[in-house]
Amino acid sequence: MIKKISVIGGDLRIVKLLEMLAKDEYEICTYGLEKIENINSVKKCKTLQETVQDADIVIGPIPITSDNTNVNAPFSEKIITLNELATNIKGKKIIAGSIKREFYELSNDNKIETIDLLNREELAVLNAISTAEGAIQIAMEETIKTIHNSNVLILGFGRIGKVLAKMLQGVGANVYCEARKNVDLAWIRAYGYIPIHQKEIEKQIDKYDIIMNTIPSMILDKQILKKVSKNCVIIDLASNPGGVDRQEAKKLGIKVIWALSLPGKVAPLTSAEYIKDTIYNIFEEL
Repeated sequence: MIKKISVIGGDLRIVKLLEMLAKDEYEICTYGLEKIENINSVKKCKTLQETVQDADIVIGPIPITSDNTNVNAPFSEKIITLNELATNIKGKKIIAGSIKREFYELSNDNKIETIDLLNREELAVLNAISTAEGAIQIAMEETIKTIHNSNVLILGFGRIGKVLAKMLQGVGANVYCEARKNVDLAWIRAYGYIPIHQKEIEKQIDKYDIIMNTIPSMILDKQILKKVSKNCVIIDLASNPGGVDRQEAKKLGIKVIWALSLPGKVAPLTSAEYIKDTIYNIFEEL
């Protein structure tokens, strides 16, 4: 049974999660969160070693790192390296998000069991809601037209693409969805959106007011960007390295917003609730 939890680093989602865990009467020690206000029954520790001592499980940030070297800890003035984290939690279990190869290698060396929250389907689906809402908010702020009756192209028809398409259609956008697979193109048509095969993007790219990319590989390259309307706004939702040649877009005067980690920025409380539910599912499985 999980009773003692160590929480290391993290953004506002993790802060809200702490409040929920404390309310559920878990014994919690934190490190790399000294800038947050005191939360009842949550202990702020002075050292990483003190934090993880006797912990049943460790909870880390989402993403665990932004630079592949240090732990993501925006509420701390400390620099916590991934190596330092791995050394101190040797032999324990850690739950975090977007765990990179560098930390997996350190985990293997230190016999750490890693659980990546973002590999959990239930969280990925729920996070798509916050991401889609955040993307539409950005679109409303950055465009000079209403979303209603705008031509919006969604690149990729995965979890985020599906939720985005539904929301955009709900506010009256003309929704175009790109996919490679025939089965996805058929579903796009069935849902009432306009299907675009990936091979056809370049021919039609000049007619869109807003482009939202969800594909984490280069899809809007130099050749395609040359044909994009100068009034178009591109919102790239894909993880690093994204799907847009941002340098080329800047040269061409095309506005690109690379919008990462939107759930933690636009809906930290709701995101924390999703994370808590997912973590409790993991606790039951353990």
